[in-house]
Amino acid sequence: MRIANPMMSVPGAVQALLGLSEAAEKTGLDKNFLELVYLRVSLVNSCGVCIDYHGKLLRKPGETDERIQCVAAWRDAPYYTGAEKAAFALAEEMTHVHVSDAVWAGAAQHWSEEQLAGLTIAISAINVWNRLNVATGQKVA
Repeated sequence: MRIANPMMSVPGAVQALLGLSEAAEKTGLDKNFLELVYLRVSLVNSCGVCIDYHGKLLRKPGETDERIQCVAAWRDAPYYTGAEKAAFALAEEMTHVHVSDAVWAGAAQHWSEEQLAGLTIAISAINVWNRLNVATGQKVA
C-alpha cells in the first residue's frame, strides 16, 4: 500500500462519493443491477478491493454464482438480460472514456433519460473508487 486510502483520509470524501451512488439509485435503477455494473467496471479496472466487495454484496440478496462469476464474460453468458448487457457495454466504454453512438443508442433503449443519467453517474462513481484503490495499492482485507 502506497498511502492510506485517500477516501478515508480526506474528511467528507466517502460521503460525497457515496452520495453519487445514492443519487443514481433514486432514478429507479435496481440496486442489485447497479452492483452487477459496479462489479463489471471493477473487473475492467482490475480493482481487487472492489471486485471482492461487490461480489460479496451481490451474494447477500441471493444473486446466483453463475451471474456473479460470468460478469467478466457477459457477452458469451446466457445469464443476463438485454438491459444488463447494454449496461455492461456502456460501462466498459465509459471506463475507456469513449462511448460509441451504437452503445449509447443500445443503452437508451432500456432506460429513461433520468435512469440513463443515473447509470452514467453510477459508472463514473465506481471508476473513481477503482482508480483510487488501484493507484494507491489498496489490498483486499
